[in-house]
Amino acid sequence: MRKGFSFGPATLVAAAFIGPGTVVTASLAGANYGYALLWALVFSVLATMILQEMAARLGVVTQQGLGEAIRQQVKQPLLRWGAIVLVVAAVIIGNSVYQGGNLTGASMGVAGIIGEQAAWLPIVLGGLAAVLLWRGSYVLLERVLIGLVLLMSLTFVASFLLVQPDWMAFFKGLLVPSLPTGSVLTVIALIGTTVVPYNLFLHAASSAKKWQQPEQLNEARRDLWVSIPLGGLISVAIVSTAAAAFFGKALSIEGAADLSQSLRPLAGDWATWLMALGLFAAGLSSSITAPLASAYALSGILGRSGDLKGLPFRLTWIGIITIGVIIASLQIKPVTVIWFAQVANGLLLPIMALFLVWACNHKMMGGYRNSWRQNALALVVVLVAVGLGVRSVGAALQLW
Repeated sequence: MRKGFSFGPATLVAAAFIGPGTVVTASLAGANYGYALLWALVFSVLATMILQEMAARLGVVTQQGLGEAIRQQVKQPLLRWGAIVLVVAAVIIGNSVYQGGNLTGASMGVAGIIGEQAAWLPIVLGGLAAVLLWRGSYVLLERVLIGLVLLMSLTFVASFLLVQPDWMAFFKGLLVPSLPTGSVLTVIALIGTTVVPYNLFLHAASSAKKWQQPEQLNEARRDLWVSIPLGGLISVAIVSTAAAAFFGKALSIEGAADLSQSLRPLAGDWATWLMALGLFAAGLSSSITAPLASAYALSGILGRSGDLKGLPFRLTWIGIITIGVIIASLQIKPVTVIWFAQVANGLLLPIMALFLVWACNHKMMGGYRNSWRQNALALVVVLVAVGLGVRSVGAALQLW
C-alpha cells in the first residue's frame, strides 16, 4: 500500500537555504534588476533538486553522511586531508559567520513585530536555537523547521500578492534567461544562497536518520519534490516583491527590514507585519540548521559520532551558536558580509558537488549508483556553476 506524503529532511534543506542571506540577496536582486533574474532561481531550484537527490540517496543507501563517505573512501592521504581542510573551511568557518547574520536577521524580524531593536534579542534567539538542538531529538527539529518553512511560505507569498506584481514581466523573467549589465555577481549570489554546499552534508545525514532501507528512496524523493520547490517559491516571491516595490524607482534598500518598512505605502501595515514574520522565521530556521549541518559535517569528516546527544556533536553546534551570538550582539552591519558570503558559496559549490558526484558513483552505492542521466545532469550543474564562478571572479577583478 502506497504511503501518503509527509514532509521530511528536504524541509530542513529548504529551511537552511531560506535564511536572512536569501532574503537580503533576493531583495537586492529584485530592487536592482526587477524580474529579470528570476530564471536564476529556476535554475537554482532544479540544480538543488539534482544534487540533493544524490545526497539523500547516499544517506539512505549507505546510512552515512557525505563527510563519512569522503573520509572512508578517499584513500590517498594528501587528498583526504585536502578534503578535510575544504570541508572545515567551507562549512564550519563559513557557518560561524553566517550564524551571526542568521541571528541578526531573526532579531530584525522580532524588532519589526515588537517595534524596537533590543540588544538582548540575539542572545534570546541563540538560546532558543540551543535549547532545541540540546534536546537531541531529530523528530522535534524536523517538526519545528517544517512549521517555520510553512510560516515563511504564507508570509512571503502573501506579501508578493499584496504588491500586485507585473505578471507579464514576472513570467518573462522566469522563462527567458538574461544578464543585465552588472548582474553577474547577483546571479552567483542567488545560486549560492539556494544551492548551498553545507546542505549536501545536512541532507545526507538527516536522510540516513529518517530512512534505513533503500526501498524507502521513493519517500525521500517525494519529500524532495515538494519541499525544495516550496523553498524556491519563497525566493521567487521575495525577488518579485522587491521588483514590484522598488525597481525603476528612486529608492534603495539594504535589506529585508528596509523592504518591510517601505512596503507600507503600497500594501499597508499587513505587508510590514508579514515581512517581519517572514524574516523572523527565515533567521530562526537558519539559526538551527547552520549549526546542525556544521556538526554533521565535522563529525563525519573527522570520524566522530553523529549522535545528536554526543558531546563532540554538541560542542560543534555550541561553538557555532556562540560565535553567531557574539557577531550579532556587536551589531555589525550584516548586509554586505552576507551578500559576499553568498557569492563565496557559489564559488565553493562546484568543489562540494564534485565530491558528491564521486561518492554517488562509488562501488559503496551498489545498484544505486548514478545513472548516466544523473551524471549528465550533475555535470551540467557543475559546469554552469564553474562558468558563473569564473565570470564573477572576472567581474570582481574589473571592479578591483
